[in-house]
Amino acid sequence: MEFTTAGVVGAGVMGVGVAQNLAQTGHRVVLVDVNDEVLDRARAELRTSLRAFALFNREAAVDPADVFDRIEFTTDYELLAKADFVVENVTEDWNIKKEVYERIDRIVRPEVIFAVNTSAISITRVGSVTSRPERVVGMHFMNPVPMKPMVEVIRGYHTTDATIDTARRFLAELGKDCVVVQDVPGFVSNRVLMLTINEAVFLVQDGVAPAADVDRIFKTCFDHKMGPLETADLIGLDTILKSVEVLYESFNDDKYRPAPLLKKMVAAGLLGRKSGEGFHKYR
Repeated sequence: MEFTTAGVVGAGVMGVGVAQNLAQTGHRVVLVDVNDEVLDRARAELRTSLRAFALFNREAAVDPADVFDRIEFTTDYELLAKADFVVENVTEDWNIKKEVYERIDRIVRPEVIFAVNTSAISITRVGSVTSRPERVVGMHFMNPVPMKPMVEVIRGYHTTDATIDTARRFLAELGKDCVVVQDVPGFVSNRVLMLTINEAVFLVQDGVAPAADVDRIFKTCFDHKMGPLETADLIGLDTILKSVEVLYESFNDDKYRPAPLLKKMVAAGLLGRKSGEGFHKYR
């Protein structure tokens, strides 16, 4: 199958990144979300992201007008009928994801693969609400999507080898490699990362060190490009909280108990970069 047109469901930070990566590599994109306000924000985020990509990849000739021309911003899910591959990026909330998959399963051609861009939700569970569980695969992109060369691919219980092979080919067209892992909550990356971030929040909450110093230790002692709390701000503290809650519910293990400070900050609207303030300030 040729991947001429890709459907991208969810026009948040990750969805915009996936759409940009697809458009930059010559694909047509149908980017779907629930209302025009979300799509207007997506257009603005795309412009910002394209400027950043051009700044850090001066050798890559990227024409913003051409990228925009390849992306169809829409609230009409029916347009996904022309997609040759679908990447879903909606919020980490099972009830929302379940409703989305039940909806798109009736629209998208039966042979088309669904890639679940999730940090913690079971791929097997997603597949169970579709008529094509063998064609449902996890595809955990990292942020910012156009600049990250590796994707964590997750095999659900029913995911076939043919689906995995097609997912590899799809990612190769985006200029990405992948590592295939099994379907357990959090997979590899977030089972470790979310626990690390949550523990870093506890350190700030308990007065062991301020956020800047926690991040500085990781960057200077371990040569990490970003500290755990800077990473949390980049991902979004609301997404971090939902992911930790999924791990806590899935494993029933107190080590995944969300830090009260994390819950408080999300309730206060301090979500990180997207709100202008999280553990650090961005305005």
